[in-house]
Amino acid sequence: MRRAVWRFWLRWRFRLFQRHRHRRLALEWVGGKPFLVLPEVFNPGLFPTGAFLAQQVSARRLPPDAAVLDMGAGAGIGAVFAAEAARRVVAVDINPEAARCARINALLNRVEDRVAVCEGDLFEPVQGQRFDLVLFNPPFYQGEPRGLYDHAWHSPDVVERFAAALAAHLTPGGCALVVLSTNGRSAAHLQAFRDHDLCVETVAERDMISEVLTVHELRPRRAGGR
Repeated sequence: MRRAVWRFWLRWRFRLFQRHRHRRLALEWVGGKPFLVLPEVFNPGLFPTGAFLAQQVSARRLPPDAAVLDMGAGAGIGAVFAAEAARRVVAVDINPEAARCARINALLNRVEDRVAVCEGDLFEPVQGQRFDLVLFNPPFYQGEPRGLYDHAWHSPDVVERFAAALAAHLTPGGCALVVLSTNGRSAAHLQAFRDHDLCVETVAERDMISEVLTVHELRPRRAGGR
């Protein structure tokens, strides 16, 4: 009941106070950093998953020579926060508007010398490369995306394909951080990770009342994960 009431309030808050920022050009501030969000790009100021994942990156001690991959980068929030510590960051998104947006925000936050942005499907743009840390804020819902913006919300198989290819793109000892929500298919996604021989550990959780967000650390079992 509490979650249902809170969802009702959030819907009305969105209609009254936030609709003007949704799918429109907007300047958002996340963690004290500015992000310009284009109309066809997931807005990290309206939806908390990207900011929650970025917080976990900031809380980690990345080695100065670390290489980080921000998968499904959207506005580039993960890439920008990772660039504070990492030597090299690659941001990838299938949405060309998101790739454009991530480039803008790397410039806006003065980390363009450490952030490379690629347009493409999952690991295709980084074949042959390995990373110490991979970040992923996946689409939570099953189904074919309807338009560029909907790539952030729907996919028929992106989590399964990510899980299948992840190990080949991690350095020895490397890991991935993936954010999931109880509003999506989190149980199915966790099962997909385990089905592809990935060890899963919950490293952060936040009860938003309307949903529970969790960040999971993934490591290949063969690399010594539990």
